Amino acid sequence: LICLTLNEQRCKQLDLAMMVAGVNNNSSHGTPFTLSIEAAEGVTTGISAADRARTVQAAVAGNARPDDIVQPGHIFPLKAQAGGVLSRAGHTEAGCDLAKMAGFEPAAVI
Repeated sequence: LICLTLNEQRCKQLDLAMMVAGVNNNSSHGTPFTLSIEAAEGVTTGISAADRARTVQAAVAGNARPDDIVQPGHIFPLKAQAGGVLSRAGHTEAGCDLAKMAGFEPAAVI
């Protein structure tokens, strides 16, 4: 499963709905999946590495809009908690924190 960590602001910017509402998320770690996504343009089937990379590029672009992606897709976004690893010590928050510390958009492919 190819996941894309995104902060709450980016999830709102892309109008991503959660796969399961918080209180109904019964996974052992409360993994915050949104509905899966695909780039709206520049992909074929969506399954190839190139298509998945294009989807990630579309989602993390600074000016990304909801119409830049379609659902469902082959990339599974994860919404990081505000406060990063200081609020939740998970891969999702770590991915966003590391990217931000490196000067990139707070997002990571895991």
